Parts: sequence; C-alpha cells; structure tokens
Amino acid sequence: MAGKKQIIIALPKGRILDELVPMLGKFNIIPEESFFDQECRQLSFATNREHINIIRVRSFDVATFVAYGAAQIGVAGKDVLMEFDYPDIYSPIDLGIGKCRMSIAAPKELAEDSQMWSQSHIRVATKYPNITKKFFADRGLQAECIKLNGAIELAPKLGLCRRIVDLVSTGGTLKANGLVEVEKIADISSRLIVNRSAFKTMGEEIGEIVSGFTEATYG
Repeated sequence: MAGKKQIIIALPKGRILDELVPMLGKFNIIPEESFFDQECRQLSFATNREHINIIRVRSFDVATFVAYGAAQIGVAGKDVLMEFDYPDIYSPIDLGIGKCRMSIAAPKELAEDSQMWSQSHIRVATKYPNITKKFFADRGLQAECIKLNGAIELAPKLGLCRRIVDLVSTGGTLKANGLVEVEKIADISSRLIVNRSAFKTMGEEIGEIVSGFTEATYG
C-alpha cells in the first residue's frame, strides 16, 4: 500500500527458515521465487508486499542487524538474545519453533565425579562465552571459555577441555561423542524481535507484522 514505510525482516538461514516461511504465508508475506532456490547466493529478497523486504543471514547475525537498525524486525533464538543482550531489541513473541535447550555436557566419568563442581577455575568450550561465564560465576566458579563455532562436542575428546556448553535437541550428538548432559541452563526457542527505535517511528507497519506473527503463532 502506498505511503507505508519500508520494512526489512531479517531471517536466519537453516532449518528454522523452513518453519518460518509457512508462518509468513499465513499473513500474506510471500518472498520472491529466488528465495526458495537452495543454490541462490542472493541475500536480500523482495516480497509480494512492496514495502517489505527479507534478508537471509546467519542466525547469530540476525540480532545484530536488528539491534543496529539495519533491519527493523527479525527472528532470533533465545540463545542469541541471551548471549548478546542488546538493549535496543524488544522481543514481543515466543514463536514456539526451533525448540531445544542449552546445557552443560561432559564426559560421563566427569559427570559422575563428585568433584565436578569443586574446582574454582574450569575451562569450557562453547559458542556462548557470555552466558557460560555468567552461569558459572553464579556458582562461584571462574570459567575460561574457548570459543568454537562448531564441532564443540569434539573438544573434550581431543583434550581441549572437559566441559562444553551447547544447544541440545535429542542428545544424540552428545552420546555419539561420549558426552552426557550435566545440567540445563535454559530452554530455547525462536522469538520475534523488533528494533525499539523503529517500533516508535514505524508503529503502524511494524505493528501489522507483529500482529501477523501473533495470529500465525497463537491463532
């Protein structure tokens, strides 16, 4: 509709996207055809709504694009929001997709050891150093975090550390690498996020999309 301000929606690459596309369709936001081409290297896409574009970026980057106003709306996991804790992001809706949990895992022998929590300084492999440091600090422990972006389950096997913090769905990857869950840090799901400043200046346009996501989630 003429006169509406331009909106950019940041969506994460990967499996969450498969769950998001039907939700968008429920309130008539349909990306251009190239969006569905797995071989396409394009990152920005038009939609059937003239004032709405979609960008497709890494899940960790969605929150950054929205926090700094490059995108007005996005979808990010609670893990990302906890790790970065951007004050410029408002998270009005839990979309109920991408459900998993963030947990501490360790080799079985350590998990069963009474000394598991007795050290004052421990080394942990994770892609979530801020969450990890805070969690262990609340227990009076100092965590030295080794930041990895993948294959975190290999770290204990190769002697990099004895504990990891990572997302867990079925636990199959942990088991395959000789690890067990020790403690859950948080339940995780994907959330709709909005840039706070944009919400104040583009309330009509953003409010329409927030309402659409709400209806698609709970309606």
